[in-house]
Amino acid sequence: MGTEELARGAEIPLIWSHPDVEGNEPTVSIDTQEQNPGLAVEDHEFPRSAPSDPSAPHVVEARVTVNASQDRGPLSRIWESFGYDEINWTYTPTGKRLLRTFREFADRPYYVRPHYVFCSGSGFGIPHWGNGNVYHEDADGNPYYDFTIADQTYDAIVGAGHHVLVELAFTPRDMLPDEAAQLVVESSPTVYSNYEAGAWAYPPRNYEKWRGLIAAHAQHCLERYGEEEVNSWLWELWNEPDIFYWRGTPEQFYDLYTVTAEAVRSVLPQAKVGGPAVTGGGVEFLRGFLRHTAANEVPLDFVSFHTKGSAFTPWRVYGPTGGPAPEKQNPSANKMLFEIRRLLRVIGEFEQYASLPAIVDECDAGVPAHYSVYDNANFQFQNTEYYPTFQVKLFKKILDLNEVETVSVEQATSWSFYFEGERYFEGTRAFLTAGGIEKPLLNAYRMMAQLGARRVDATSTAEWPIAELDNAGGRSMPEEVDTLASKDDDGTVAVLVWRHTDDQYQTDDKETPVELRVTGLDAARYSVTHFRIDASHSNAHTVWQSLGSPQDPTDEQLLTIKERQGLEQLTEPAEMSPTEGSVSMQVDLPLPSVSLLVLQPR
Repeated sequence: MGTEELARGAEIPLIWSHPDVEGNEPTVSIDTQEQNPGLAVEDHEFPRSAPSDPSAPHVVEARVTVNASQDRGPLSRIWESFGYDEINWTYTPTGKRLLRTFREFADRPYYVRPHYVFCSGSGFGIPHWGNGNVYHEDADGNPYYDFTIADQTYDAIVGAGHHVLVELAFTPRDMLPDEAAQLVVESSPTVYSNYEAGAWAYPPRNYEKWRGLIAAHAQHCLERYGEEEVNSWLWELWNEPDIFYWRGTPEQFYDLYTVTAEAVRSVLPQAKVGGPAVTGGGVEFLRGFLRHTAANEVPLDFVSFHTKGSAFTPWRVYGPTGGPAPEKQNPSANKMLFEIRRLLRVIGEFEQYASLPAIVDECDAGVPAHYSVYDNANFQFQNTEYYPTFQVKLFKKILDLNEVETVSVEQATSWSFYFEGERYFEGTRAFLTAGGIEKPLLNAYRMMAQLGARRVDATSTAEWPIAELDNAGGRSMPEEVDTLASKDDDGTVAVLVWRHTDDQYQTDDKETPVELRVTGLDAARYSVTHFRIDASHSNAHTVWQSLGSPQDPTDEQLLTIKERQGLEQLTEPAEMSPTEGSVSMQVDLPLPSVSLLVLQPR
């Protein structure tokens, strides 16, 4: 593959050098100043991030009605998935504890998707990089494998009661093609080599050796974890091949998928294989991939893609520590929903794939995960009550999309885990901050875990309906009060109610009164438990701030913070007796906030 072909396949800015004095082919380096994972060139009307509008109107009142007798079908647990770049932090003591935390409150397995299992390296993890160090060749070019790090990673995931979403990526150092040497990286104490800088994104030089690696990896997992477990996993090729994670042509990727799917199935005939994990802008890449698999009858059990709600400009300000953002910017749920719907409809163009699950295995309000308030102050939302409320709202809107689109989302993965070495409330996209303190985001997942097996009818007079996506015109989602409700086999009814707008800077001194009415209740009496995430509840961040934002908190301060990090009740549980199968109550919602009301038969 020559450099011109490389440029077409990579679809990223390249800086070309002149041929050297001996006439050798020019070298290539990468301009990464405005490049970032998760984003292709935008070709729709939604901006890269949502602006702030302090004059936007508030919702002053709302009525929410839940009909517990009106069944809307199984409640798809789309939120039960997360992933992260830093594969080597999976098996640290903190990583293992976080994996167990999810299993304890969810009581169900999540799918966990780490990057970089096939990248070469020492196993030393840093933000946005890691390595499983599986593949090696001896002096004669014969492959051999070392599963030490892969075992530690998958052992931690499976040992905590979860399933692996196996991302089969990227190219090992011993499998790099000759053209990878064209990626020039200037010598510096702060970089390792061109391999860590992105040479791993080149196509493997030998697809048959890649086939052997995939088959050996699958066989090892089969022997270690058993057929029943590994058949529950998802086996996915690569990550975001429509941007700089893939430095080959689309056709080379399609052929690599064929080899990969065949290799997995040669060991695990019942394995679920899929891809291509494109970005939200990867429309044509996805369409070409599906044409390839359809025309060549290549196994395909799921289709994956990504979406990101914002890309702040600039990503990194390089201003004074703790300084303000140059411009107030925000995540846009509408941008994410538009990209999801557009890619669902691409899948729907292929009749044979219309029933396959869509896996949105990076579904995030911002990008990248390791950037923080010290890079751009707009990342502050990742510390606050804004983010868990955003997540709850987004999950509900995706479920609404599932009801009207031909293809359905099965997983909406949060690309979040934790970061070693960060400051307290650094503002990264993570479930934990320094000291193992849980961020408010984690409590959104605690709320979602309490929803029942069946979705029931629930409406709000102040909701933003999914049908309005056609009329959004690139605008972000305005302030709304909306709801999602469920019912379990034992008659327990769970109701989520939230107030949110796609503007982290929008505040309101007044709470919005919401009249909540639940009908279709069967029992004579119910215990009502009211959980809340807002600035004053389920929020370790505001507790930390109230203590002076210490970066070296005392043991007593840490205890005070951690006592408030979990999901908290707004009020003491109450007893209610329905009248003709109906109860009513008022819920007052600050901006932003989300309440969970659980009505349990007595």
